[in-house]
Amino acid sequence: MNSRKIEIFVGLFVALAVAAAVMLALKVADTSVSTDGETYTLKAKFDNVGGLKVRAPVKVGGVVIGRVGDISLDKNNFTPVVTMVISADYNEFPETSSASILTSGLLGEQYIGLQPGFSFGEDDGMLEDGDFIADTKSALVLEELIGQFLFSQGND
Repeated sequence: MNSRKIEIFVGLFVALAVAAAVMLALKVADTSVSTDGETYTLKAKFDNVGGLKVRAPVKVGGVVIGRVGDISLDKNNFTPVVTMVISADYNEFPETSSASILTSGLLGEQYIGLQPGFSFGEDDGMLEDGDFIADTKSALVLEELIGQFLFSQGND
């Protein structure tokens, strides 16, 4: 009987440890199980998305305001189109806003940095659900930079 109690205790302890590990993994990955409320989408075309992945953060000044919802290829001109899912709390971006693919640290994850544009008055347009951001800057690919550096060193 005493052995049975120990087995039950060990089983409960293992189940709690697995649940804690799953919760920790979700917290570290910065994902959530449920949606965070109302959202809207913005799209942007880039020449190169590098290692950008779906669910990568969209940040303004380091603050996460959304996530990358989809990365697809435009069938007409074969350029990558990134769909960003932005929280409805941040729906006041002028049409002159720009988007860049940036990297956290030297070899960290890639994310989209959204830079709010300027607005001269109430007559200026704001980005709405489904609009494209015209001003974009593609990802810097580390391999290309190293290749350019090595090639420029060979010519000296």
